[in-house]
Amino acid sequence: MSRPRRMLDDLPGPSGLDDARGTVPGPGDGDGPPPGPPRPRPKQPTPYVSFTIIAVAVVMFFISPSLGRPLIVGGLNYGIVGPLALYGPWVQAGEYWRLLGMVFEHGGPMHLLFNMLAVYSLGASLERGIGSGRFLALSLVTALGGSAFALFFNFNTVTVGASGMILGWGGAMLPILTRQGRREHMFWLVQVAVISLLPGVSWSGHLGGFLFGLPCGMALRQGPKFYSRAIPVLLFIAAVLAVVAAHPGRLGGL
Repeated sequence: MSRPRRMLDDLPGPSGLDDARGTVPGPGDGDGPPPGPPRPRPKQPTPYVSFTIIAVAVVMFFISPSLGRPLIVGGLNYGIVGPLALYGPWVQAGEYWRLLGMVFEHGGPMHLLFNMLAVYSLGASLERGIGSGRFLALSLVTALGGSAFALFFNFNTVTVGASGMILGWGGAMLPILTRQGRREHMFWLVQVAVISLLPGVSWSGHLGGFLFGLPCGMALRQGPKFYSRAIPVLLFIAAVLAVVAAHPGRLGGL
């Protein structure tokens, strides 16, 4: 079976993913007959997971205000919090769906726009390269990893957005990209790292998603069989850490 890196070579997504292709021989190269007309490129598979993320996020953006509830702390009303937003005390109370649901909640139109553009470009290209099943598993791991870190470091802060999961995709791509693609990808990651330090941005969620994405990418590089064995372990670890982070008093005050 071909490695995921080879599978990514022909993708139309982030620049650099197709730099490993050989040049087409000219009429004078070798002793064979001149090449015929170029063959049409095979149809790319539909990135169903990425499209579903975009669709659900857009729908939630419009219906969340009517489904959310006010956050009142110490007698102060902090406004309406969406039904899927991550908030430590509510997850601790049993609302565990927020660990994954946060990727569909966004804080404003620009937040939604930039994240969905990343899903459409980065996510869809990666999904086409590794397949929707593997991509879905990767997304679950990185979303839980982002939520775990957000709860560990910002337990009492409302966190929304798909950025942690997206950074997880970015981390997973590092081991499987071509050399040129990795250089350009690192430039994008540095830009995101700078943005992560701005006020109101969940640097912890970004970091958690990225750190969980790296081992997923290393597993992808080893091939589908290794990945199918490694991803359940990574998913279990991410889920356990997320649940532990949601109950900071249970393990010696962690």
